[in-house]
Amino acid sequence: MEKVIKLNGRKIIYKLARKNVKNINLRIRFDCSIYVSANIHVTVSEIEEFIGSKSSYILSVLDKYARNLKYASNKKHNYVAGESFRYLGKDLQLVVIKGKNGVTFDDEYITLSVRHINDAAIKERLINKWYYTQCWEVSVKIINETYQVFKKYNIAMPKLVLRKMVSRWGSCRPKRGIITLNKRLIEAPRNAFEYIVMHEFIHFLYPNHSSNFYEILSKLMPDWKVRKKMLESVVL
Repeated sequence: MEKVIKLNGRKIIYKLARKNVKNINLRIRFDCSIYVSANIHVTVSEIEEFIGSKSSYILSVLDKYARNLKYASNKKHNYVAGESFRYLGKDLQLVVIKGKNGVTFDDEYITLSVRHINDAAIKERLINKWYYTQCWEVSVKIINETYQVFKKYNIAMPKLVLRKMVSRWGSCRPKRGIITLNKRLIEAPRNAFEYIVMHEFIHFLYPNHSSNFYEILSKLMPDWKVRKKMLESVVL
């Protein structure tokens, strides 16, 4: 059942499903669609009162996902000279030359060397491989640096996993000793990258986001809020 509600003057459409649930549940998908489930005994006015109480959260998430969709549609590369690629918070300009397949870079340029200069598929694979390699190397370095802080807590060196993540920068599996990082972190400033690694390490001590979690985060990284804000320069 599709319903309409106004939040702060904005017309919002949501889909309502009646289910055998105790609470009103709200979910916002990455395509900006909103789904609400509630027991049949909960009135629409109660449901919309609940939605209204979450208006700030809903609108902020919708705005974020809308930016993500716009970014994704505009971010498609053709892998031609002059395009920019984000690396550790900086935009590097692509240079394409004919030669042995490979990628090199410096503070200003990514030089993509290809045998077949018009083969977009090969160029894409080379750039993606370069990004993955860089993300792995930077991740390992930051993890090794951060681990020095956590040795005293008798934490084993975690196993690193890199993968594409749609809505998160990282995750931690304390019982298995695994830290998973989003491959897109290589586009974020290094300070923000360090914040995510620190965040996940602390989950080995506190699996949830309790007051203890934030207390030790603030102690070990006093400027974590500034670093976290830097992640806004990279749209998931």
